[in-house]
Order: sequence, then C-alpha cells, then structure tokens
Amino acid sequence: MGKPQSKQKRNISRYRIDGDAGHCSVTQVVQQYSPAHNDAVTSLASLTSDNCVSGGKDKTVVIYDWKSGCVQQKFMGHESDVTKVTCLFQSNRIFSASRDKTALMWDMYNKAGPLQEFIGHELVVTGLAVSPDGLKLCTGSRDNSMCIWDVETGDCLQSCSISRNLVTHICWVPAESRVIQTSEDKMIRIWNSHELQVTHTFPIKQHIQMHCDASPDGRYCITCSNGFSGEGCEATLWDLRQTKYKVCEYKGHLQTTAACIFLPNATSSFPLVATSGHDCTVKIWNRDTAVCVSSLYLDGTGPLTSLASSDAANLLCGSFNTGIHQLRVNLSNSCSLSEVARF
Repeated sequence: MGKPQSKQKRNISRYRIDGDAGHCSVTQVVQQYSPAHNDAVTSLASLTSDNCVSGGKDKTVVIYDWKSGCVQQKFMGHESDVTKVTCLFQSNRIFSASRDKTALMWDMYNKAGPLQEFIGHELVVTGLAVSPDGLKLCTGSRDNSMCIWDVETGDCLQSCSISRNLVTHICWVPAESRVIQTSEDKMIRIWNSHELQVTHTFPIKQHIQMHCDASPDGRYCITCSNGFSGEGCEATLWDLRQTKYKVCEYKGHLQTTAACIFLPNATSSFPLVATSGHDCTVKIWNRDTAVCVSSLYLDGTGPLTSLASSDAANLLCGSFNTGIHQLRVNLSNSCSLSEVARF
C-alpha cells in the first residue's frame, strides 16, 4: 500500500447505513491519502483495476492508483473546469471535456501535453464518450449540439444540433454504434453514431436528466433526475430493446441524483446498480426489483458528483468538498457499504 500523509492526518468518518432492515450507526477508521485534486471532483472513470481517472474544478485530469494511494499522472491543459472524463478500460488514452469549450485526448505515459484537441463547440462541453473500438469520440454541449470526432485527426465527422438539447451526459452502448444522451430538456435520446441521428427517445421525464449509463450487455440503460425534498431525485431503468415504457424506478434520494451506474458482475444473486446524490448519500439497488439493499451517508462531503467501479467489491465516489471516496461493497453481508479511504 502507498504511504499515507501521516498518522495524524488519518480521519475517523462516522457514517449511517440506511437499509430496509432499519438504521444503524457505525464508526470506521478511514484512510486519508494525498488528495487527487485541490477543488471539487466533477467526474470519474475507471482506467484499470487499480487506477481511476478524475477531473476537477482545478482544471486538472488525474490518474490515481487508489489501491496504493498515489498520483500516477496529472495533466494540465484545460483553461477552465474539467466537466467530464472518460476512457476505455485498460487503455492508455484518456479523454477530458471542459468549460473552456474543448475536449482533449491524453496518453497516460506522456506528460508533454494532449495528443489531440477537439475544438468546435460554442459553449461548455458537458457530454463525453469514446466508441468501443476507441476510434471515435462523441461530445455534447450546452450549445445544443452533438458531435462525432476522429480521435486520430481531431476532425469533426458529424454534427447535429437540436433546439433546447442542453446535453448533460453521454454514454456509448458497449459493442454497438448507439449513443445514449441525457438533457436539461428532460429527454433521453438514442443516437445512431454513423449518421448522428436520433433513432429513439424514451417518454419524457418530469425533471432534468443528469446522467446515464449502459449495462455491459447492452440491454439496459439507467438515467437519473434532479430534484429536491424527495421530489424527482429518482433513477430510472430502461430497456433498450423497446423504448415505450420504463422498467422501474429507484426512489430514495432526497436531493438531485447526480450519478448512476451499473455495477460489475458480482457473486450476489441479483444484478446491482449504484446511485449517488447531492444529499451526500450513495445507494445500491437490486436492479430488477428496485429495492435499496444498502445506503451510505458521507458526512461533510457536499454534493456527491460522480461514480466509478472497476470490480464488484469497490466503488469510487467523487465529491464537492472531500475529494474521492473509496467504498467497499461487502457482497457477503447484504451488499453493505463502508468507506475505507479518501484521496
């Protein structure tokens, strides 16, 4: 394991687990490592089983070995906050988007600067996804447009603008040419990346859609909503094979649900999804029954912004105030959550 800053800088985090079986309070020692960012963490992605990629309001993109507690690389090139990061798992290329209206491509072994720039949006870039073959990049912006780029040349191959389509997030469906996109107009759009045309839309939601993720098998997607005082704040499961009806909703967050992801295949008897929200809470759900199987409150973090997971036992969560949190998923104990480290 990596060397922590000092024994004195370890902190004790008190958290509450709220499950269907009731409420319990646990005191746990949480390892404090050197912080990845010196400001809010805005986006997370898994690069390898040991390394995550993060972007922050400090304008940097960081590769962090969360098992050893060490920064592997820090990239500086954006002129404003990094809004999104993405990568293909176990690749060496990393992509970032920013409020400076650009997206950049980095090589994890090259500190010299970005390998490629993707310039053309008129406002902040708020959506970012790389194709499964790594050859194309999809971006979306508050300028209402979606773009497809050649990652080698930086050329914009396709562009499409839809009125009021203020993009909030993009994900690429594994092994397919389809892209899922959420928007401030409460719409969830499915795009064909070849012609960059909308092929399907799900029924419009009542609240802004903040985030989306596609299941590893490409059969489902999950989206989540903004809200307050428990109004809205839900995540929704959709079947990508038919677009007329939602499958189920995950209700329990009290403020905006900012991130939602499918968890990797686990030894549990049912598939899992995870959500995090501005109520400082991370929740794990039975994907098919929408039952919340575990809930963890992280005190003092401010809004939780993002989630990433590379294996069934560990979950990473980004926050406004306290960096990145490593959470342990105990599959042998009803999928209970505990915080083990911060960085």
